[in-house]
Amino acid sequence: MSKKQEMLSAAEIREKRLSVLYKILPVVSVLLLVALWLAASSSGTGFPSPAQVWDRTVQLFVKPVKKLTLIGHVLISLRRIGLALLFDWTFGIAFGVLIGWFPRAKALLGPLFNAFRAIPPLAWIPLITLWFGIGEFPKVLIVIFGSLASIVVNVQAGMSNVEKMYLDVGTVFNATPRQRLMKIAFPSALDAIFAGVRTSTSAAWMVVLAAEMLGANAGVGFLISRGMDSLDMPLVLTGMVAIGIVGAILAVVTQFAERMICPWTRRKKSY
Repeated sequence: MSKKQEMLSAAEIREKRLSVLYKILPVVSVLLLVALWLAASSSGTGFPSPAQVWDRTVQLFVKPVKKLTLIGHVLISLRRIGLALLFDWTFGIAFGVLIGWFPRAKALLGPLFNAFRAIPPLAWIPLITLWFGIGEFPKVLIVIFGSLASIVVNVQAGMSNVEKMYLDVGTVFNATPRQRLMKIAFPSALDAIFAGVRTSTSAAWMVVLAAEMLGANAGVGFLISRGMDSLDMPLVLTGMVAIGIVGAILAVVTQFAERMICPWTRRKKSY
């Protein structure tokens, strides 16, 4: 066997070992989390054990809170962020393209947007409650305010950093300004756009939970608030576990969508 073949063989073995390691590490992290949970529950501080949280989760299906099971509360929270993200992904992408591609629009609207995104989303709650009350629309509006900046910033960055070489090629082939935007700039910015989609999704999930904890009669945030008010710590942990699981599912779904629409991102990450 030549030296080159030996080097290739060693590299293949190393890649296989890394592949196995990357499959084992997530399992190890989950086991460590469970071990820390068991240690905290046995320390005498009143922290609920995994068995108590499981029993409370099962009880939610037997005796629903506000006539809703855990799945019902999760679906209500997802409906709220779904409505908010529908607006974010339409208006946010369009606005990000506007201020990222057109210098005059950036000069005019950029300072206003920067001032808007500097305000924490929870700071809008008193004003929104005063203007619109405590119904469904105010909660969706809070989520919009909390997640809109994420998608706009990423789209703006993607449109502003289009490779000049791509634009020069379009110029050589006599591309119109519209073609340069829609056929060259926008497709090349899809990576950044999907980064904004992922970020805005996670931000929306966090903000809706905060909004529900401050005033709601349904949702995962409401469950946590209900457990805190009634000193029902297993219910609080049930809500927290649901938050983590749903957040992980949302991350997987957005990554899958990115790989389907932008398959080249997967090839980049494999290098």
